[in-house]
Amino acid sequence: MAEQARLLLHCRGTVQGVGFRPFVHRLASRYALVGEVENVAGAVRIDLQGERRALQRFLRGLRTELPAPARLEPLRPRWLPARPRRPAGLRIAAAAPRPLGVGLIAPALVADLAPCPACRAELADPSGRRHRYPFISCSACGPRYSIATAEPFARAHTTLAAFPLCPACRREFEDPADRRFHAETIGCPACGPRLQLLAADGAHLSAPAGGADEPEEDPITAAARLLRGGAILALQGVGGFQLLVDATQPQAVERLRRRKRRPAKPFALLVAEPAWLEAQVQIGEAERQLLSAPAAPIVLLRRRHAAAAAAADAVMADAVAPGSAALGVMLPASPLHQLLVEAVGRPLVATSGNPSGEPLCIDPLEARQRLGAIADGFLVHNRPVARPLDDSLAQLIDGRPVLLRRARGYAPAPLELPAPPTADVTVLALGGDLKAAPALARHGRIWVAPYQGDLAGARQQRALEAGLEDLLQRFANGTDDAEAPLEELVGDAHPGTVGRALGELLARRHGLPLQLVQHHRAHGLAVAAEHGLDGPLLVWAADGLGYSPGPGHQLWGGELLLLDGPDAAAQRLACLRPFPLPGGERAMRESRRAALGLLLAADPALLDHPGAAACRQAFSADACRLLAVAVASGCNAPLSSALGRLFDAIASLMGVVQEQSFEGESGLLLEGLARRWSKQPAPLPTLSLVPAPDLPLGWLNWEPLLRQLLAARAAGEEAGPLAAGFHAALVESLVAAARRAAEASGCRRLALAGGCFQNALLLEGCIAGLRAAGLEPCWSLQLPCNDGGLALGQLWAALKRMPITKSGAPAVHHLDPHLDPHLDPHPDPRSPHSAFGPDVSGHARSDPGDQRRPTPSRDQSG
Repeated sequence: MAEQARLLLHCRGTVQGVGFRPFVHRLASRYALVGEVENVAGAVRIDLQGERRALQRFLRGLRTELPAPARLEPLRPRWLPARPRRPAGLRIAAAAPRPLGVGLIAPALVADLAPCPACRAELADPSGRRHRYPFISCSACGPRYSIATAEPFARAHTTLAAFPLCPACRREFEDPADRRFHAETIGCPACGPRLQLLAADGAHLSAPAGGADEPEEDPITAAARLLRGGAILALQGVGGFQLLVDATQPQAVERLRRRKRRPAKPFALLVAEPAWLEAQVQIGEAERQLLSAPAAPIVLLRRRHAAAAAAADAVMADAVAPGSAALGVMLPASPLHQLLVEAVGRPLVATSGNPSGEPLCIDPLEARQRLGAIADGFLVHNRPVARPLDDSLAQLIDGRPVLLRRARGYAPAPLELPAPPTADVTVLALGGDLKAAPALARHGRIWVAPYQGDLAGARQQRALEAGLEDLLQRFANGTDDAEAPLEELVGDAHPGTVGRALGELLARRHGLPLQLVQHHRAHGLAVAAEHGLDGPLLVWAADGLGYSPGPGHQLWGGELLLLDGPDAAAQRLACLRPFPLPGGERAMRESRRAALGLLLAADPALLDHPGAAACRQAFSADACRLLAVAVASGCNAPLSSALGRLFDAIASLMGVVQEQSFEGESGLLLEGLARRWSKQPAPLPTLSLVPAPDLPLGWLNWEPLLRQLLAARAAGEEAGPLAAGFHAALVESLVAAARRAAEASGCRRLALAGGCFQNALLLEGCIAGLRAAGLEPCWSLQLPCNDGGLALGQLWAALKRMPITKSGAPAVHHLDPHLDPHLDPHPDPRSPHSAFGPDVSGHARSDPGDQRRPTPSRDQSG
């Protein structure tokens, strides 16, 4: 008789909600094995018995036949003696539920997946019982993370638990030969969720199909009728509500902008297939693959020449993405989206279902209350959304996908890193205030929470605090996993951020140390972590601004750094020549103030230059004079070396935008102007390096470029060639400074980090220039280059250097030794930039909530 044995495996990786257990069942049945396949916390437990040779073949097949999108980490088989009493058969099971709560980070779950080809074909098949069923799914596709209420993944642990299977679905679910065998999201029109089309007051909007006694028309057909009539529709999507209008109707798009209070930020487009937009955007094979990926992200596609776009059958309204060089386009993320956009037959604007600046709506009643003044109709269903998820956003750079927002379709999957962290520590990083996305390092892997938005409002702050509390309750005391209790928190060193104030509060509440990492060093380390770089690395860190570690606390944002290693401080080699920001925080929103500071820093007489008319005329004469006096006296006019603020200043001087309605508007509009200019750019001087105190390479001096730009504007030069010239000069300047740094340091690798590199023209130009100079550029791919990727850099700094206070009051450790030990211990959590100092009135800020926040230790030993 052949030798009998027992095989025990704990399979980790992407193994829950992707048809892994049905695959294991089929493979084990092939070799006549018996036992159990069970979803457990963060893994699938396989306990099989049979002939040893059959078990070995099973183990080989597990590695070689694994179907996508399942992925396995290296297996560690345990061979045991066979049980005396052989199990009766092969059973699929799930462990007891562990409530998920807010679930910012859920290591055991996988991302939501767009409809697979088989389900799309079934959706369109008139002979099938799921023909046009808006919730069709199988083991390979459908909602996962957005509907999970507990771990491990099982139907009973999701918002589908309230939908018992009909006999037909039950047969499919239990049949090993069926493609829906143990598909936890299975359903059909007889037993699954249902749609309704409602008004804000809850009245039904579906009209009778025939006479008064006829049944109501299909909600999707009725919703399509509303959209074709120019109405605004609130759609209950995968991770929450979206607001939809017909993108070819200018009045409908403008109405949406007015009601949502979103005057200029580009909208995304939903299309049934890429061919709908081929005349208006450039779509190559790489773009098609990214659009049709299971994650179904919004993809930024470059616009074609205006004449070609105008010849298209369905011309987009100008208000869809005013001034942008690209259109954000996505394919249906769910069968409901597929059916709706096909029923309308035109591209649809699809934007987040929330008033501007607020979190997503996820509940139909909440949506009707909060969106009642925006939407004309609500297409809702009775499958609850467990947690909000925005759409992911990506673009192609150098032929590779780059994420600009990581959410639906990607979260909560762990990052794929070439050099993962050590497996024996658990650390939680808080990220930044803008595009907040905390991250958790545990068991040698890193999970990044989906995009949480900006922490400017109370709703967002409460939601993030609840999510972090949920994680801390699970991990801080080792209750979730006794082998990996949470050891510390890590956050941004900026004393005026909500994230730091929240980190101090949570550290005290849970008795954990809090590590602080300088903002731009974290940006560079995030790129280093993605590429597995451990040695010296040059970094161009370019963004809006971040707190500096040195005396005076200048606001950085255009810094050339040298990182000697993850556990070493960043050496600042060069930066943009600093200039004042009149009014401090207000200069982030008003490009005219950045331009005024630039002019005053160069020469106050330039305020009267004919080329400065656009900026000058954006102020009253009195306001301009008062701000000039404030700058001269140093009153609420902090110096900044931020490249983002230089973009603002140039945009103002060119008359492009004076007051921004969204973050990064100046850069987006300048890139759009430069992309549309197909001729020779205006020749503008580069920003050459000039000596500066305490900087080995000096400042990048923008003054010659400023003076020539003013002269060109005075001579009537158009904005397009000047925008193109500005980009060209900036690229050449950044590359030249990097070349000097490489010569001085001997380091040939350079990271391009920070939100300014969302600008594809700037990023691609720098990549090409650095390669031509013999340098090796690297940039963020899996995470945004903006603050959405900051938490990874914070983790990387903390994981490489772990001074931990195990007892007593939690310590605040500054991971950069140059950080000032006398920073304000009580930053105002209501303002992410309160470090600007006194407001315009000259009165210092006060915070009535100081007494409730923890006082951090002054310990600088970290």
